[in-house]
Amino acid sequence: MRQDRPHSVTLATEEGVFGPLQDFFVLEPSPCPYLPDRMERKLLTEISGPQAQSVYTQLSHGGFRRSHRFAYRPACATCDACVPVRVVVGQFQPSKSLRRIARFNADLSVTTVPNRATGEQFALFNRYIQSRHGDGEMAGMIAEEYASMVESSDVDTRLAEFRDEEGQLVAVCLLDWLTDGPSAVYSFFDPAVARRSLGTFMVLWLIDAAAAAGAAHVYLGYWIEHSRKMAYKTRFQPLEGLLSGVWQPLIRRSADHALSLPTA
Repeated sequence: MRQDRPHSVTLATEEGVFGPLQDFFVLEPSPCPYLPDRMERKLLTEISGPQAQSVYTQLSHGGFRRSHRFAYRPACATCDACVPVRVVVGQFQPSKSLRRIARFNADLSVTTVPNRATGEQFALFNRYIQSRHGDGEMAGMIAEEYASMVESSDVDTRLAEFRDEEGQLVAVCLLDWLTDGPSAVYSFFDPAVARRSLGTFMVLWLIDAAAAAGAAHVYLGYWIEHSRKMAYKTRFQPLEGLLSGVWQPLIRRSADHALSLPTA
């Protein structure tokens, strides 16, 4: 994600309203990247300095995500389609298809490294963006912008690098590690090996890493019921959504992994 910039005055500084004592800003509306003919608006706050880790963990529990040194969440006036979701690690049971993906990628090695950008990563990132998101906001990012996306963080941010048996880098996951588990920030992979389903495999790896660390959750960002781009997240059950300020199970309604929101 390119770095957003606040465009309005401070919205709130009262502790407990949106999280820790922070200055919050509202960005100008822009076209929604997920639902056609809609505009999105974000609530934004800076997370930096020695308290950044604890501040961001608390904000994440309230549905915020991170981009660079900012935490944000949707603040759309007429739409609440974006639902923050997280996998309940201790209850996770992979489906038959997920187990098949895990076996297919068992030959890959995974190394967790500091959040430092490399030319090898950027080359893979470029191939992924051109193949999957050539008309998106990340198209045309230069190396310095990629490095800023990876390195501009005052929280516990890491990179997981996935390599094949020849040592070739085939996937990268940028993640933040919170007090209750990892939060997936951004992932990309080699489009030439799409048959591996590496996007799904990286989520499975995050769940395994969280389980090994005794962590409770894996945060997957936002889920939108009618967005095909978000549908993959429903494969990881049980999945909780933040609804009306409370984390609660999202209800499976069919065998194709579709979910529905709980009724009041």
